[in-house]
Amino acid sequence: MTVTLADVAARAQVSPATVSRVLNGNYPVAAATRERVLRAVDDLDYVLNGPASALAAATSDLVGILVNDIADPFFGIMAGAAQSQIGGTEGDGTGAGRAGSEKLAIVCNTGGSPERELTYLTLLQRQRAAAVILTGGAIEDPGHSAAVAAKLTKLADGGARVVLCGRPPLSGDGESVVAALTFDNRGGARRLTEHLLALGHRRIGYVAGPVERTTTRHRLEGHREALAEAGVPDEGELTVHGPYDRRSGYDATLELLRRDPGLTAVVAANDTVALGACAALRDRGLRIPDDVSVAGFDDLPFSVDTVPALTTVRLPLYEAGARAGRLATGREAPPPGGVASVAAELMVRGSTGALRG
Repeated sequence: MTVTLADVAARAQVSPATVSRVLNGNYPVAAATRERVLRAVDDLDYVLNGPASALAAATSDLVGILVNDIADPFFGIMAGAAQSQIGGTEGDGTGAGRAGSEKLAIVCNTGGSPERELTYLTLLQRQRAAAVILTGGAIEDPGHSAAVAAKLTKLADGGARVVLCGRPPLSGDGESVVAALTFDNRGGARRLTEHLLALGHRRIGYVAGPVERTTTRHRLEGHREALAEAGVPDEGELTVHGPYDRRSGYDATLELLRRDPGLTAVVAANDTVALGACAALRDRGLRIPDDVSVAGFDDLPFSVDTVPALTTVRLPLYEAGARAGRLATGREAPPPGGVASVAAELMVRGSTGALRG
């Protein structure tokens, strides 16, 4: 049943005119009243300008791309690649200027906030987005997962094509998601640690990402699987969690050295974190890889230019983002079962070396 402006007004206990003023933003409304109206809009999943059934079934030319941090190359590369495929009907970026065939890509920066993620999904629903692409790992919270799944169902019911890129399917997504492109974070992390073990390292510190992220868990699981297979004890004392940023890598590496001054290798949650780890080691007078080997993850563009070049795991971020763009606009058929695993490739460079002494 279509929710009307009158339904929202009744729920918020205000007049329909007040609801209209709040939603249009063209008239001052008391803060408490505005909050009550917006809460009613969210509770009822009211879609703006939706009284006519034909209009309600139509989608706009808008495609939303949700990222945690557009300043992070991991997300910027995927978002840029997706946008390059959202333009013309050929999906090759040559359709610029043909307004009748193009769609407008909007990048929504959540800052890693679960609340902002839900807010953007609601806003995209109200705008009748033609498609939505969610990038990066999901937050492992049952309540939030259920809320996201409900939002995606509403979007799909309104005609939006939903694609996950670098994000595992959420339980409850059902048929609302056209395709999920999942990164092999677990397998890539396992191969990276196996590489260090083969070089003779046994005292390996791990700088992990935020505890609540699926990407963090999968990469840490791969690391620990490799240690267990090699018979290397892991009680968690050489694992430190933090944000996916350089400062976290710096501080966490100092903490790991405090816990084990004889550390011979550091595995970082991603390449940006690895930069911080390298800086901390240099500040302590340690040489890379002569004294301590360092490895990252993602193979971001700067990884090959560090000194020494960073051993890392390559994720084909651009290729995955471009594919997500094609899937979102219907220019590529979904994979069988709606899920495709994106391979991770170990890139061995100068920042890791054989254990000495």
